[in-house]
Amino acid sequence: MASASSLFSSFALFLVMLMVQRSSAQYPAMTLTVVNNCPFTVWPAIQPNSGHDVLERGGFALPTVTHRSFPAPTQHWSGRIWARTGCTYANGRFSCATGDCGGRLECGGLGGAAPATLAQITLHHGGQQDLTSYGVSLVDGFNVGMTVTPHEGKGRCPVVGCRENLLATCPDVLQLRAPAGGGQVVGCKSGCQAFGTDELCCRNMYNSPRTCRGSSYSEFFKHACPATFTYAHDSPSLTHECAAPRELKVIFCH
Repeated sequence: MASASSLFSSFALFLVMLMVQRSSAQYPAMTLTVVNNCPFTVWPAIQPNSGHDVLERGGFALPTVTHRSFPAPTQHWSGRIWARTGCTYANGRFSCATGDCGGRLECGGLGGAAPATLAQITLHHGGQQDLTSYGVSLVDGFNVGMTVTPHEGKGRCPVVGCRENLLATCPDVLQLRAPAGGGQVVGCKSGCQAFGTDELCCRNMYNSPRTCRGSSYSEFFKHACPATFTYAHDSPSLTHECAAPRELKVIFCH
């Protein structure tokens, strides 16, 4: 007859094996598609959150009215996607007017320079429910319109984002202008980027849901695009519980 200690050891080993199996669970195939409906080339960039894989080397060029599809990770993944605009290669250096990731075509996990519209995505969470969460953030400002659209998901799977061209209405104090080409507006900064105060950046004593509040600058973004995040502790009503979509589209200039 097995001893109590050996039974306990066998049970502990079983739990460990079960946890390993769950942590390595493979979810059904899913496609990520990035669509460029802008009347100009954009350079999409993808940054994973810490510990997650870099997808598509982190960046690529996408000509106007084209798309690029690639397999999504089959395990839990989270990160962000944005458009870089006004990119050039000159004097041996690649650089972008907005969203630049350290002068690299393939960002390789690096973040982008503000202002830039961000898609924030979390894939394969919620256990067997296989949920996909997504939102569009203007916390770091705006450079192009963007929506996120799931296809063939179960449950609440709305299209969310910002379809407006906020470059045309951006307040003077928030405008980022290109140094060349007549100084056209290429980005709309957040209040934090424009003025750098703790209050606008929700830093230090303002870094909590109680003290971090919207401002007249974040309200500009919120009024135009209410279903977006516009400051650090913003909580827009993006109610969705989208299970196992076959495809998730990030569309620039919807």
